[in-house]
Amino acid sequence: MADKKHPILTAVVILLAIGLFLCISMFIVIKMVDPASKLTFSDKIGVIPVDGAILDSRLMLDQLVAFREDNNIKAIIIRINSPGGAVGPSQELYREIQKTIQTKKVVASLGGVAASGGYYIASAADKIVANPGTLTGSIGVVMEFFRFEDLLNKIGVRLEVLKSGEFKDIGSPHRELTDRDREIISGIIADIQNQFVQAVASGRNLPVEKVNEIADGRVFSGSKAKELDLVDVLGNFNDAVNLAKEIAGIKGDAILVYPKKSRLEIWESFVDGTTQSVARALQAIKPRLAYEWCGY
Repeated sequence: MADKKHPILTAVVILLAIGLFLCISMFIVIKMVDPASKLTFSDKIGVIPVDGAILDSRLMLDQLVAFREDNNIKAIIIRINSPGGAVGPSQELYREIQKTIQTKKVVASLGGVAASGGYYIASAADKIVANPGTLTGSIGVVMEFFRFEDLLNKIGVRLEVLKSGEFKDIGSPHRELTDRDREIISGIIADIQNQFVQAVASGRNLPVEKVNEIADGRVFSGSKAKELDLVDVLGNFNDAVNLAKEIAGIKGDAILVYPKKSRLEIWESFVDGTTQSVARALQAIKPRLAYEWCGY
């Protein structure tokens, strides 16, 4: 009798029940297909991998900005497995992390190696987690030159250079460095070394004098780095996740979100990887200035 008196109410209830069933079903399907989907009641932590030599920072900068601007991402982990790399890209990443920690917590998780430029970018984070056996530190600058003149002389090849100034071909592989060349290059290295020391001192809130004492390029184990206040916590990646949750105020579970790659980006990553291999080979025969541990 009630159904006959209230047919509209009955229809509305049925429609609401069907809608609720469909929403729940859609939620389950989406979570099965994409566990990192935004349709979740759990907080999220963004994870940005930094693997291999740091030669180009563009992709990682884009990923960092995207996570920073995503309100669903509550904290960011920079997972570093790198011996360092070029000075410019390392400084770009350091600067972007500095901007990010103004609004979101950032934890650096050091893998097997996070040396020189790898440590440079880590020092900008709120906290650093390293394994006891992680190789890190290597606070220093290196500039290498490859020499061809003896080989060219043996095969009877001469290179004639016309230049606008005395130092225009400084570091060229066809001639030796002069004392004046070495003086100029040493000045550049000292300047960039000072930038490294200042960055670590600022990021780690350490006295410049203390950083200078260990800024001779040596690598440290993770446990030794903790003694020197270069690292906050000894632990693995999962420990870094728990620390990120703690300092970001995340209760319960958190979903780890990695940067998504389109097919075009996957192809670009392949090309970039190949380019990096070629670039590293070319770096062996041209002057290069780097925050990089050469023993890796």
